[in-house]
Amino acid sequence: MKLHRINALLIRHLYLYQRSVPRLMDIFFWPILELLLWGFLSMYLEKLSLADFNVVTVLLGAIIFWDLMSQSQRAISTTFLEEVWERNLLNIFVTPLKVGEFLVSSVLIAAVRIIIVGAVLAGLAWALYQFNLLTFGFYLVIFMLNLLVFGWTLGFFTTGIILRFGSAAQVLAFGLVFLLQPFSAVFYPVSVLPQSLQYVAQALPATHVFEGMRAVIATGALPVGNLVWALGTNLFYLILVLWFFKRMFARVKERGMLMKLD
Repeated sequence: MKLHRINALLIRHLYLYQRSVPRLMDIFFWPILELLLWGFLSMYLEKLSLADFNVVTVLLGAIIFWDLMSQSQRAISTTFLEEVWERNLLNIFVTPLKVGEFLVSSVLIAAVRIIIVGAVLAGLAWALYQFNLLTFGFYLVIFMLNLLVFGWTLGFFTTGIILRFGSAAQVLAFGLVFLLQPFSAVFYPVSVLPQSLQYVAQALPATHVFEGMRAVIATGALPVGNLVWALGTNLFYLILVLWFFKRMFARVKERGMLMKLD
């Protein structure tokens, strides 16, 4: 694995953002719009004086965490799709570039986007709603890393699906994460779900992160059980998806289908 090849891909994709309004909107406009919508709703609910429930902290914390995970997933998927849309995928893989280097560069691009979006959302949340994201303290780092890894895993999975089924599967790059949202306990506890759906929720790392976040707000202590489940399920899915991606890439390469992914 060579750092200069990873750096070359990273620079290439960062340059694309300079003059692309849609790409900049994906980083700034949509996350900010969502923050404003849920932020003002949170302020309204707080005025209803719901006892023992910090509406602003719970809802705004959840929406910021969810936005960052969504950015993590989309950054991985769209990095791959950029090459497909520009018919450049074959060009970069006839070079000495390895699949691992391509994936690492995608993760770094995702990290840049997450840092920018996180800073903007945290700043606006403080300025408009006096919400301090650092309220979660060190626990914020632990839970956030789990969400980012899960986002990367989903991104690798959607990329593998696109490799296998072509452009017909591109919608997954933008829709898969929202299909999981109802089961991830983002805005409500798992206990409100029907029993059958609770099993689905418990199998998702994101569920344990959001449940853990609410536990931190309620007790101020680290919920070790949620953390262990989040780490375990994350590791399992990451290994499984990386194996799946490697297999799909090898299959497409053997059949000479890289140039047909459009």
